[in-house]
Amino acid sequence: MEWLEQQPHSSVVFLCFGSMGSFSAPQLKEMALGLEHSGHHLLWSLLCHSSIDTDFDKILPDGFLDRTKGRGLVLDSWVPQVDIVGHAAVGGFVSHCGWNSTLESIWFGVPILTWPLCAEQKLNAFQLVQDSGLALELKMDYEKDGWVSAQELEKGVRCLIGDIEEGQKVRKRAKEMAEASKREVAQGGSSFSILERLAKKSMH
Repeated sequence: MEWLEQQPHSSVVFLCFGSMGSFSAPQLKEMALGLEHSGHHLLWSLLCHSSIDTDFDKILPDGFLDRTKGRGLVLDSWVPQVDIVGHAAVGGFVSHCGWNSTLESIWFGVPILTWPLCAEQKLNAFQLVQDSGLALELKMDYEKDGWVSAQELEKGVRCLIGDIEEGQKVRKRAKEMAEASKREVAQGGSSFSILERLAKKSMH
């Protein structure tokens, strides 16, 4: 959080893939290259699993940490995701599209670059992109176990928090949805009213 406080407003792309998210060593290196070449600030929660060496110098490209020093922070631990997604410095979220992550992004108005891994995440990702306009799709090669190239990730990050029109539209839509969400849980909003009625009925 101290590192985030030092970053410009909406400049950081946050990467986190939930408790079950894991990648092969080649995919991690490819991700690192894409992030580096994007030129944007990054905060990466890289939870290393037992099948992969936890030494960043071994699993990430040579010199990656030095080259991204100052504009990048890579962690091999749990992070306070809600606090991070809600921080003013965060401008985009590369996410597996789990439901909690999705709701947090909507609440704080942070657009998503979708990287679904399993279960309902692919459906969530599809709805976020096609139905709601709250996310950008990251092209994955499903013939290669969902492989994402460095070039694709670089392009996605640049679009998500850069000056590209498609990204600007998604960011605008995300902010609108955040405002709408807060209205619905405030007094007089639909969620507030429904819960209020439920509470009254349960008391009779």
